[in-house]
Amino acid sequence: MDFELTKEQSMIRKMVRDFAEDVIRPRAVEMDINAEFPQDIFEQMGELGLLGIPFPEKYGGSGGDTLSYAIAVEEIGRICGGTGLSYAAAVSLGASPIYYFGTEEQKEKYLTPLAQGKSLGAFGLTEPNAGSDAGGTKTTAVEDGNDYIINGEKCFITNASFAKTIIVTAVTGKNDSGKNIISAIIVPTDTEGVTITSNYDKMGVRASDTAEVVLENVRVPKENLLGDPQKGFKQFLYTLDGGRISIAALGLGIAQASLEKALEYAKERKQFNQPISNFQAIQFKLADMSMEVELARNMVYKSAWLKDQNKPFTKESAYAKLYATETAFRAANQAIQIHGGYGYMREYEVERYLRDAKLLEIGEGTSEIQRLVIARQLGC
Repeated sequence: MDFELTKEQSMIRKMVRDFAEDVIRPRAVEMDINAEFPQDIFEQMGELGLLGIPFPEKYGGSGGDTLSYAIAVEEIGRICGGTGLSYAAAVSLGASPIYYFGTEEQKEKYLTPLAQGKSLGAFGLTEPNAGSDAGGTKTTAVEDGNDYIINGEKCFITNASFAKTIIVTAVTGKNDSGKNIISAIIVPTDTEGVTITSNYDKMGVRASDTAEVVLENVRVPKENLLGDPQKGFKQFLYTLDGGRISIAALGLGIAQASLEKALEYAKERKQFNQPISNFQAIQFKLADMSMEVELARNMVYKSAWLKDQNKPFTKESAYAKLYATETAFRAANQAIQIHGGYGYMREYEVERYLRDAKLLEIGEGTSEIQRLVIARQLGC
C-alpha cells in the first residue's frame, strides 16, 4: 500500500495551495459578508487549468485524475468553503456528466469550454418537492418534432446565475411498469423561457452562487439529450457518487482549516500565565480533531483512488462524504470552543467554517441518505 502522492499530484497541491493563499484568502471574509460570487477568481482558475483537472487534454482538460481534483477541492475549501463549493459543482456536476455520458459532438461543443474554464456549468436536479426523493421529479420534457419542450422549476442550483449550460433532469415518459423515465438534457441558459434568479440569503457558503431556475416552454433540440434516455436516473446517481468525493474533499479542507486555526490560537492564547495548549482539556480536543481529519483524508483519497482504478466506489464515496462532512462540522465547532468568545467573532473566521460546513451535511445527499446508501451497499 503506497500512500505517497505522485510528483504530479504534489505539484498540483502546491500550485492550488499557493493560488488559494495568495488570491482567495485576502477576499474570503469580504465575499462571505457580501455574498459575492468571485467570477474573476474563477477566470483565473480556468487559466490555471483547475476547471479541467480530471478531463482529457483533447477536451480542453489537464489530463489529471480524480485524486488530483479532490486535492484541489480540499485546498480551495481550506481557504473558502463557498469558492470550494462552486468549484466542486462546476467540475463534478456541471461538466462531468457530459464527459461520462455525452456524445463526441456534445463533448466538443459543451465540455471543452467548461474544461478550459471559458464557461461554468450547473446541474439542475433538486426541485421544491424533489430533494432526497430525486425520483419525485416533476419537471417534464415533451417531444415535439425534433425538439424537447421543457417545463418545470429547479431550486438550490449552484452556479446557475453564472453558468452557460445547465444539465436538467426531467420526466420524458413512462417505462413498461408505469414508472417515470427521468432523462438528463443539456440546456443553454440563454434559451428562451429560462429564468434564473438568485434571491437566497444563505447561512453559509455565501461566496457560492445558489439560484432558482424556472423553465417555461423551453425548447431544445433532441440532440441535447445526455446519454441513454432510459438510464437518466442511473446516470445522475453515478454523477452524484463522483460528486460526493468532491464534497467530502471540501469538508476535509474546512476541517483542516479549523484544526490549523485552533492549534495556532491555542499556542498563542494565554490563561493562568501559560498557553492554553498546555491544558489537557484543549490537548484532547486538538488530538481528536487531528485524528478525525486524518481519517477523513484517508477515506476521501481512497474513494478517489478507487474511482481512478475503475473499481466500485459507491459505498466508499458515501463513507467519505458522510464522515468528512460531519468531521468538518465537529472540527469547526471545536475550533470555536477553543477560541472562546473570539471564536464567535467574524474576524477569527472559525465561525464561518461552521456555517459553511453545515451545508455539506445536506447537499449532494444528506447524511441520512448517505447512511441509506451504505446500508443498501451492505445488502440491507
